[in-house]
Amino acid sequence: MGARAVFGPAMPHRAAKLVFWGVRGSTPTPERNTWRYGGNTPCLDLLAPDGTRFILDCGTGLRMLGHLWSQLYGQKGMEASVLVTHYHWDHIQGIPFFQPFFHSASRFHFHSFQSEHLGPNSLRKVFEAQVASPYFPANVSMMTAERSFREIQGGESWQIGETRVTAAWLNHPQGCLGYRLDTSAGSFVYATDNEPGVAEFDRNLRELARGANVLIYDAQYSPQEIASSRKGWGHSSWLEGVKLAREADVANLILFHHDPDSSDHVVDHFLSDARAEFPATWAASEGMAISLSGRGIGVAVRDSRFGQRRPLHFAAVVSGQSEDGATFQENASVLDLSIQGAYLALKNRPALQSELQVQIGPTGDSPPHSTVPLRAIVVHRDPAHEKSPNGVGVIFTADPYESPERD
Repeated sequence: MGARAVFGPAMPHRAAKLVFWGVRGSTPTPERNTWRYGGNTPCLDLLAPDGTRFILDCGTGLRMLGHLWSQLYGQKGMEASVLVTHYHWDHIQGIPFFQPFFHSASRFHFHSFQSEHLGPNSLRKVFEAQVASPYFPANVSMMTAERSFREIQGGESWQIGETRVTAAWLNHPQGCLGYRLDTSAGSFVYATDNEPGVAEFDRNLRELARGANVLIYDAQYSPQEIASSRKGWGHSSWLEGVKLAREADVANLILFHHDPDSSDHVVDHFLSDARAEFPATWAASEGMAISLSGRGIGVAVRDSRFGQRRPLHFAAVVSGQSEDGATFQENASVLDLSIQGAYLALKNRPALQSELQVQIGPTGDSPPHSTVPLRAIVVHRDPAHEKSPNGVGVIFTADPYESPERD
């Protein structure tokens, strides 16, 4: 499967890089069946081609970003613009745990809207409330980084460095903003926490997403849930994301804001269903990095090789879909193995996050019943070199998920 990319003017090889630090909606999920996509609540960071840094939302994923930036910059300090979509806890609860807020040499510029419930200075009030007594042992005076707060409205557009930022109202209880960031390398649209079906907001979102290279979209629930038990909750589905991506001529769709009750297995199948209708779809996972440049789009998934691995040489039969969309089946070798996954040597280059069927058995003349059939998800790829095959890392997953019928 090849991801289509559409670009505006861009300097050669000047890249924009977006990293996901939290992708889960509503509440953190530190559970075994959500570890592959991740359990932290929303936070992304974007490094624009001119070096300007952005933070998108301040969920619990913000803590990990803070650790990285503290290691890179220490007390030297750094500067970033923080775009907050809205004030629900899952989008702000990482604020007290972001180490750079405690570095006096750093500067942060916050942007969000004035809440009708909080009145003027809503953004500053929300920030300070996260460290208010008796809910947190430190107080805001200990956060010595320089901070500025700007309240904005949907429809506004402004410049930060070489990046044009545009905000639009989305349909979510108590208000929510979507953001578009147009960089010299390409455009990113961040539209989480949105429920389709209200003409004004649907129109806002289509215009915001028009022709974007990357659309990050709320896909918390299934299409069936959106039409029934979750109607009116302020969220969306993979199917609505696909419709929006087509209507707005989006190049790549990222499913985001995974439900806390959706296991990795459920997200796998939301992704599979979406790719069947819009191939250039990905499911956001913690540590996933997306780069845009004049060369196109690059997507990488974090390292998942946590368990002990054993070198071996088993024969396997692997079938799946390559990144150009063609199906394949080939005899392959398993080069090492853990209970969680394996590293395969393949002639084909399967799509990242695609599903493979793997039948593993010993080499030589072995009876058919000695093979082990497994389902696997592609999480890593090393390119082939000369006579060396492609190296493909996979995670083994559960039995097939039966997707409910839809109209």
